[in-house]
Amino acid sequence: MKLPFDPEVFRGRRILITGDTGFKGSWLALWLDRMGADVWGFALPPEGEHPHYTLLGLEERIKHRDGDILDLEQVKSVVKESEPEIVFHLAAQSLVKRSYADPKLTFDTNIGGSVNLLDVLRDAPSVKALVFITSDKCYRNKEWDWGYRENDELGGLDPYSSSKAAAELVFKAYSASFLDKNDSLGSATTRAGNVIGGGDWAADRIVPDCIRALAANEPIRIRMPQATRPWQYVLEPLSGYLCLASRLLEDPIRYRGAWNFGPGEDSVRTVHALTKQLVGVWGGGEVVVDTPPDQAYEATLLHVSIDKARSQLGWHPQWTVDRAIEECAIWYKSVLGGTDAYTASTRQLDVYMSGE
Repeated sequence: MKLPFDPEVFRGRRILITGDTGFKGSWLALWLDRMGADVWGFALPPEGEHPHYTLLGLEERIKHRDGDILDLEQVKSVVKESEPEIVFHLAAQSLVKRSYADPKLTFDTNIGGSVNLLDVLRDAPSVKALVFITSDKCYRNKEWDWGYRENDELGGLDPYSSSKAAAELVFKAYSASFLDKNDSLGSATTRAGNVIGGGDWAADRIVPDCIRALAANEPIRIRMPQATRPWQYVLEPLSGYLCLASRLLEDPIRYRGAWNFGPGEDSVRTVHALTKQLVGVWGGGEVVVDTPPDQAYEATLLHVSIDKARSQLGWHPQWTVDRAIEECAIWYKSVLGGTDAYTASTRQLDVYMSGE
């Protein structure tokens, strides 16, 4: 299956990734580096027990600058220093549960940080393409059975979802007022479903929680067994971001706006089904439903329509949800078994790029 973009488009280009130390950001930085891009990163230092960024040795492969998206002067400095042609904005507080524990940080980061970047980019002549990543949770969730389209209503009942909807509105305002007046600048937002993949060690996320339990020979405890999610391997939305960036360079005006990058409808699974399947691929383990009485609100049914990306970008997911779960298990088992994370990650990336 052929990639929906030409990897040579990125060779030698100066590219800035905000949030490169995060899960998706580190995979994107790795991919761009493999394609020969001049990659710059800007983010807080990596967090967690085994950050994918650190395991990959990206500090030796790209030009990373430690910084806080909430510090306007730091944002100005890294954009001025890097003079990027393409910007991928991934810096965010990305966990729903953490948004309940620290709503102010979530709103500050996801809204205020976005304002800082957009304010700097409206006067950054080097930038030709901006891919602004939000989330599928930016939609006002009405618990309906069909996928949300890019022109559906935005909203959110939890701090994380609300912050992402607000970031979309901020982007729209900056685009209409400033960015779209520059005919040589293409800017767009992207909304992806729940990603899974090797290298994610975040707390309170389903696959990392499963892997920690399996590695410790403990039961996997799930709190929302019947919640459905549009599960996709991390490389799927990233291929969408890269495809969109290449199109924005090609035709800045035509490809502006909002884009969904999710799996096909047959990739929707309940949390319980996902964990059972992961256990099966892993080769053993127990799943226990453990819903706390004070469970905070979290949407139980949500997926996005990818019709627009299919028809206008020629993008579509390559791996089924079964393949995604299998590749997850392979990555974690190999790395926990002693394989170098860079080797495990580049192996999966090369297989994906080959269309196998």
